Amino acid sequence: MAALRFRSILVLCTGNLCRSPIGERLLRQALPTLQVVSAGTYGVSGKPADATAVAVAAGHGLSLEGHVARKVTPGMLRDVDLILVMEPAHIEQVTVMAPDVRGKTLLFGQWLDGKKIPDPYGKGREAFEHVYGLLAQATQEWAKRLS
Repeated sequence: MAALRFRSILVLCTGNLCRSPIGERLLRQALPTLQVVSAGTYGVSGKPADATAVAVAAGHGLSLEGHVARKVTPGMLRDVDLILVMEPAHIEQVTVMAPDVRGKTLLFGQWLDGKKIPDPYGKGREAFEHVYGLLAQATQEWAKRLS
C-alpha cells in the first residue's frame, strides 16, 4: 500500500487570531512543500492577527504579516487533506459542520503530553509565549511525521 501523501493542511482555532495563525506559519516554515492555511470556528473575519501574537511570533523570528482572520466553512474542511485543531471542542465543532471530515481531524498537539493548546486570547504575553512554545514543539513533531 502506498504511503498517504498530504498536500494541504488547515489549522483551526476559535477566532483565527492567535493560535492558528502562529501554527499555520510555523507549519509553512517547517513543511514548505505543503499548502497550509488557517481559519477559526468562530473566526472574526477580516481582522489581523492579535497584536500580542504578532509580537511574540516576531520575537521568535516568525512573521504573521498579512494574516487575515476568517471563519471556517464546510468547503474549507473538505478541501484539505489534514485538519489540525487546538482542543477537543474544535473536533466536535468540525464534526457537526462536516461529519465526513472527522477521520482527518486531529489535535495540533497530538504528539505532546497535554495535547490541548490553550487559548491565550485576552491574556498576558507569558500565556502567548507558552502557547508559541507548544505550537513550535508540536510543529517539529508534525514535520517529522509528514516530511
